[in-house]
Amino acid sequence: MTDETEVNENESAAAEGEAEDPWAAALEEQAEVEGAAAEAAVDPDDILADAGAAAAPTPDVQAAPLDTLEDDSVPAGEEVNLDVILDIPVTIAMEIGRTTISIRNLLQLNQGSVVELDRLAGEPMDVLVNGTLVAHGEVVVVNDKFGIRLTDVISASERLKKLR
Repeated sequence: MTDETEVNENESAAAEGEAEDPWAAALEEQAEVEGAAAEAAVDPDDILADAGAAAAPTPDVQAAPLDTLEDDSVPAGEEVNLDVILDIPVTIAMEIGRTTISIRNLLQLNQGSVVELDRLAGEPMDVLVNGTLVAHGEVVVVNDKFGIRLTDVISASERLKKLR
C-alpha cells in the first residue's frame, strides 16, 4: 500500500465518521427542538390577559360557610394534665459548685489536689433535673449514704415557664 492510498482511505473514513458523529446529530436534534419550542411559545401578556378574564367575579358566587375555630389552649387557673409524662425517666443531679480551669492546670491535677469552686462553704447546693434548676438543698448522710435535704424548691409555675 502506498502513501497516496493510505491518505485516500483516511479521508473516506473521516468523511464517514463525520456523517455518523453522535455530537453533530445531537446538536442538530437540539436545534430542531429549540426551533419547535420557539414557534410554540406563548406571549406572557396573553397569559395574564386570560388569567384576568378567568378571575372576573360572577354574580352567582357565594361565600363558603366556615366552621368557627376553638381555642384549645388551657385557660389560666386550670391545671394541665401531666399524666402522660409522669413515667418518663429524667436525670437528677446535685451541683456543689463550678469552676473554670485551664487544660495545663487540669493535667497537673493528681491525688490530693484541691480544686476551688465558686461556692462558699455552707452555701446550698443546686438540684438540677435534666440540666434545669428545680431546687436548692443541703448535703445529709442517711444510712452511710449521701443525700440532699431540699431547703428551697422552685415553684411549679416557675418550672413550667422554664420548660417552655
